[in-house]
Amino acid sequence: MKANKLSRRRMLRGMLGGTAVAVGLPLLDCFLNDNATAMADGRPMPVRFGTWFWGLGATNNIFVPQKTGTSYDLPEQLAPVARVREHVNLITNLTAFRDGEPNLCHYSGWVIGRTGAAPKSGGQRPGETIDITIANQIGRTTRFRTLTAAATGDFRNTVSYETPNAPNPPEISPMDFYARLFGADFQDPNSPEFKPNPRLMARRSVLSGVMGEIKSLERSVGASDRQRLDQYFSGLRHLEHQFDQQLTRPEPIAACHAPPKLSSESPMGGEADMVKIRHRMMTQLMVMAVACDQTRVFNMSYSNAQANTTRAGFDKPHHTTTHEEPIDGTLGYQPHCAWFAHRAIEEWAYFVEAFTKVREGEGTLLDNVLIYANTDHGDARIHSLDKLVAFTAGRGGGRVKTGLHVNAEATGVSRVGYTMLRTMGVEVPTWGSKSNMTSSPLSEILV
Repeated sequence: MKANKLSRRRMLRGMLGGTAVAVGLPLLDCFLNDNATAMADGRPMPVRFGTWFWGLGATNNIFVPQKTGTSYDLPEQLAPVARVREHVNLITNLTAFRDGEPNLCHYSGWVIGRTGAAPKSGGQRPGETIDITIANQIGRTTRFRTLTAAATGDFRNTVSYETPNAPNPPEISPMDFYARLFGADFQDPNSPEFKPNPRLMARRSVLSGVMGEIKSLERSVGASDRQRLDQYFSGLRHLEHQFDQQLTRPEPIAACHAPPKLSSESPMGGEADMVKIRHRMMTQLMVMAVACDQTRVFNMSYSNAQANTTRAGFDKPHHTTTHEEPIDGTLGYQPHCAWFAHRAIEEWAYFVEAFTKVREGEGTLLDNVLIYANTDHGDARIHSLDKLVAFTAGRGGGRVKTGLHVNAEATGVSRVGYTMLRTMGVEVPTWGSKSNMTSSPLSEILV
């Protein structure tokens, strides 16, 4: 049977208890191309974008390699990256330019890295962060335009903003995150049966009934209210798309397997082993959400900018330690701070590796993902905004080279963001403002 005569949406339709139901076909070879790298109609596998964040940077003299390019050396603190080195790029010697604004400790660095602009005060919340810009390009056809999670246990620890007044609070509970992703509203794309959710059908009907009223109302209010209504209307349109997506039988996805239901909550403390457990649980959920095409844009935070991670048997959290621990005269660095940073890098490696363990087409899920990882300071002890480090992971559907160490030579951290935007199809001639404005991508990592 030819693929062009059989659609992946082909269903056997009927009625059950007065409700329309559909029984679909399994994932057949004719739905894919000969190499299982794309759909049979020529559409490529979807490309996804994600971010990962950790606070307080790294201990650069035991983190930054001496060599650049491929086969770079792995200093002590970078050692956990060994098992995923072929999948990541390390960018060092980046700068977040303040442009005359104050150095807002643990804030200016990450905001510049995700918006390309230096904030004027701590009360100035970020505008649209890079994940939202990309989500508006690639994320409107999935159940969730974006997903944000944090292992910190604090819903205030977000690095994702729609507008200065609209942060995206992260999921902090693995059990709540599971329920949101794989609870009652999850439509398993590989299920032989499809039954539209009656609650969603009712919500969709109500929404359709009010959309016309909003457009009519816009004609009777002033300019500022029209702008607010337009923003509100855009949000409702996105909700309408989500309802449409959930009320349409999803196409089969071979890589999608709903994880087992979580039976207990993870502890919510800040001790490093507790953070590790939460991070790994939420990583597995996020990976499968991406594999099931529930989202194509996602954010994960290991720690917040003022990292409150603690160490068993040690009386100070990571942030306090950066300022109070003396530099060891023999080692040349702060050993407890180095321990905290090492744990963060271990979790970054775990996050990347989790995407490599899901097969997709002839490769892995990570082949069709691009992840940007950043931090808030170069040297947290003195709140420096130079010598920042960042990572990318994944090949972005074949658009990015991996396995490289790039010395950015003190150029702007906004170059990493600009490279991400261009790679994900956001056609902007420049990104950022003032000294952080750039039109120069990291050409070393581009195919």
